[in-house]
Amino acid sequence: MTTHYRITGLSPEPFRPLFGLSDAELAERHIVRRRAEAGQTLPDRIELRPARPGESCLLLNHVHLDIDSPYRASHAIFVREGAEAAFEAVDKLPEMLRYSLLSLRAFDAQGLIVDAGVVEGRMAESLIGHLLGQPRTAFIHAHYAGHGCYVARIERA
Repeated sequence: MTTHYRITGLSPEPFRPLFGLSDAELAERHIVRRRAEAGQTLPDRIELRPARPGESCLLLNHVHLDIDSPYRASHAIFVREGAEAAFEAVDKLPEMLRYSLLSLRAFDAQGLIVDAGVVEGRMAESLIGHLLGQPRTAFIHAHYAGHGCYVARIERA
């Protein structure tokens, strides 16, 4: 039996008030603006795509596991200024995840880790199926294995 999955980026709503602030206003909030250059990867967590050269991203700390659990967590992420809609797809991994080493962490409804694994992005669907196939799994968080940054949420479709 195949386990269908849904992957989603972050909602742009909490970040919209930050779009267009001056660098000084961002610095007061411990946020850094970066402009993407050719050959550089600034992976946007809203649309789940790399920023194109010339696009502006905000580097900020984000609580990605906001749950009363020992695993409550935050980390630095990029969000593209002006991103309008969160990526959402069923049974389709975004390209920016296919070419990265990923850490997939399955959590139960109480925010405790059920299981985890590290996998090359192009082979991630097999691990996603394995993790979602475990009855206690409520959702998966995908992280870039190297830097540990949160990427996206994965759940049963």
